[in-house]
Amino acid sequence: MYYLLQENTNILVKLTAKVNAWWDAFVLKLPNLAVAILVIVFAYFLGKFLSKLLLKILRKKMKNRSVRRVLSKILYGIILVIGFFLALGILDLDKALTSVLAGAGVVALAIGLALQGTLSNTFSGIMLSFLPRIKIGDFIETDEHSGFVHDISLRNLVLRRPDNHYVIMPNSKFIEEPFVNYSLVKRGRVTVHSRVAYGSDLRTIKTMVLKEFEDKFPKQIDEKIEFYYIKFNDSSIDFMVRFWIDYVKKSQMYTAQDEAILLINDLFHENNITIPFPTHHINVKEDIENQPKNLNHGDD
Repeated sequence: MYYLLQENTNILVKLTAKVNAWWDAFVLKLPNLAVAILVIVFAYFLGKFLSKLLLKILRKKMKNRSVRRVLSKILYGIILVIGFFLALGILDLDKALTSVLAGAGVVALAIGLALQGTLSNTFSGIMLSFLPRIKIGDFIETDEHSGFVHDISLRNLVLRRPDNHYVIMPNSKFIEEPFVNYSLVKRGRVTVHSRVAYGSDLRTIKTMVLKEFEDKFPKQIDEKIEFYYIKFNDSSIDFMVRFWIDYVKKSQMYTAQDEAILLINDLFHENNITIPFPTHHINVKEDIENQPKNLNHGDD
């Protein structure tokens, strides 16, 4: 019993000594801990300040808002990481940091394999932010959606559709699949189709339409207004007119098509030119001789 009490007493003494040593080490490290906390806090506010300052500078130098935002976020993250490493150095945790980084590499590999889609969207977002082919405010069209680019984040691209609804799409879709950007150039070509009746003076109609379109839709250098008869249809001869307008979004195309259709309709109405519509004739022959006769089988 005496030996058991003596052993327990020795364990308690050793434990007390260990706790006292930890406490002494903690007290000795308190100034370093306070400085490390101050470094992290300072890095946080410094990152906020410098990222906002960078945004202000980039607004004067760069038009692409998404690129400005990504650059400011990268600067903010770099400053936070530097502050974190400085804090670990102040706490003399360099060896622990090496172990943590080694373990973090293995964990990062596992997370990367598990989140391939998410990481793909993130890198796609960075690429989209630096691509000159797409920027905030552009009108773009994919296979399923169209609208104005409202925002480009590290994971998603937000489209504002013409009906004012928002579509959130993964960034990888714009890297891997084709899309149309109507805002890359200021001029675009619009096509309108119509028809005339058989027997119409086709050459005169072509000359009239071209003259009206040249007056209504002025062309620039290397542009021309084109008129083509394209098809002998069942009840008409079809044609199309192609002309150029200032065109960076689809609403401008619809407006130009509307004006062109009204122009053709008014021109044809003034000159008594018929715009035919499909008709079908059904001929029914009535053969009286072959019709069955009504026979009375009753008594006369």
